[in-house]
Amino acid sequence: MAAQAGSLPRYIVQRLLLIIPMVWILLTLVFLLMRVAPGDPVSASVGGRLSEAALDERRASLGLDRPLIVQYFDYLGSILRLDFGKTITDNQPILDVVKENGGATLTLTVSAMIIALVVGIPLGLLAGRLRDTTSDAVIRIFGIITYAAPVFYTGLLVQILFLNVFPGWPLLGDSDTMTTYNVPSKTHILLLDAIIAGDSTAVVDVLKHLMLPAVTLALLICGIFIRLTRVNVLQTLQADYVEAARARGIKESKVVRAHAFRNALVPVVTIVGLQVALLMSGAVLTEKTFAWPGLGNRLIDYIEGRDYIAVQGIISLFAIVVVVVSLVIDIINAMIDPRVRY
Repeated sequence: MAAQAGSLPRYIVQRLLLIIPMVWILLTLVFLLMRVAPGDPVSASVGGRLSEAALDERRASLGLDRPLIVQYFDYLGSILRLDFGKTITDNQPILDVVKENGGATLTLTVSAMIIALVVGIPLGLLAGRLRDTTSDAVIRIFGIITYAAPVFYTGLLVQILFLNVFPGWPLLGDSDTMTTYNVPSKTHILLLDAIIAGDSTAVVDVLKHLMLPAVTLALLICGIFIRLTRVNVLQTLQADYVEAARARGIKESKVVRAHAFRNALVPVVTIVGLQVALLMSGAVLTEKTFAWPGLGNRLIDYIEGRDYIAVQGIISLFAIVVVVVSLVIDIINAMIDPRVRY
């Protein structure tokens, strides 16, 4: 019975069932927050450009003239049908907006996560290995600064630096005009489309445009990986099995690599999932700073236009993505560390 209670399939089923209340609570919060915003969304978005009769017709088409409880169940029902609604300002289905701009956000966030892991984990390992040395202090200060600095401020500093040191480096957008024109859109992920087209010039151009926003966003979460890896390496280096490995005469470098580092990574895997939400929120400001044509940039445009339906749809999608990624990370964590299942 104990083995069944801690089995991986049972744990996965439990986590899948937990998704239902999690998504419901998140969607309810999104719905309520959009409804407590001041003013009528239709009047705020297109008021002054349409007659009162046209505004009433637009409210009726969006279901905003119905009782709040009816709107709430309509909203939940439409999400179940993967219908996130239509924007008020440009009358586009939210899924079309996601299809058009989601590839850019995916490219940016995945690149930033890879950079943060490649930089943060080795630095955290080095800081833990060289505890209380000058290198440890420098790495810790670097981690604190990168985590504490606002992402838009870091982005502006990076732009000013490259403007003076590398004047020809692209600072805005995701590609040059010729790249956008020449690369056929198949996946709506420009970098992937350029690779599929075999256009090496376009690939280099997209990577050059991607570097600054990806590094800026990566710095936001890099400090978290540094601090977490360092703390866990320090704890595992004091564990009994590590002392036993040292007593057997195993080299210190192998003790750190094979015994301490691998076990220190288990909490880091959990934190990777939690950082997805921070990464998504950071992407909104990063995209605006670098004029990156992603969902975050469009979200700010819709907020400025007070298009609450568009904001509600995009945030709902973000919330579902965060929940699904958290589920995947939890399952990976349970596969790595069987203690998680109990």
